[in-house]
Amino acid sequence: MALVVTNSTPAATPASSPLVDIREIKPPVEIPSGYEWLWWVLAALAIIVAGYLLWKWWQKRKAQAAIVPVVPAHVRAREKLRAALTLIAQPKPFCIAVSDAARAYLEERFSFHAPERTTEEFLRELSATDLLTKPQKQSLGGFLESCDLVKFAKYEPGESELRELYGSATRLVDETAETKAENRNQESGKEPRPETPDARRQTPDAK
Repeated sequence: MALVVTNSTPAATPASSPLVDIREIKPPVEIPSGYEWLWWVLAALAIIVAGYLLWKWWQKRKAQAAIVPVVPAHVRAREKLRAALTLIAQPKPFCIAVSDAARAYLEERFSFHAPERTTEEFLRELSATDLLTKPQKQSLGGFLESCDLVKFAKYEPGESELRELYGSATRLVDETAETKAENRNQESGKEPRPETPDARRQTPDAK
């Protein structure tokens, strides 16, 4: 039997071949400049200035809203009554307009909720107050009852009667209009205090 000899010696690795470096390149390192605090201070100042300007704008807006003049109740009532004259050729719409103007005026002038009550209820409550004098209460009662005749009983008055109703309403407004002192209190933001009829007669600037 023959002996076979094979050469199994591994190939030599060249000593001079270098190892390969496959690590990633590091990102650049940011070097602080030392002025970051300045940007924070400027940002804070910008926020403060913006807030101050916004506050000034809001205060100016509030001041402009506060100086809007208050139109007294008797002035608005007179305007409504003058507008009602354009309906004098139509008795029912005219009487509705003048009676609504008178009731709305009394409600605003004396905080008396006249428009929500019937004529009977309104006159009954009014008689228990000292907001009007006795002649004024009687005149107002006749005025409202006459208006109800036209509105609900289909009564057709002439123009002279309608002008008398208009005159009754305007006299009531003129006699109970706010005094200058009350108007000044309302413009200054104070709660108005309606005067009694006796005090109003003693005030020279009642109209």
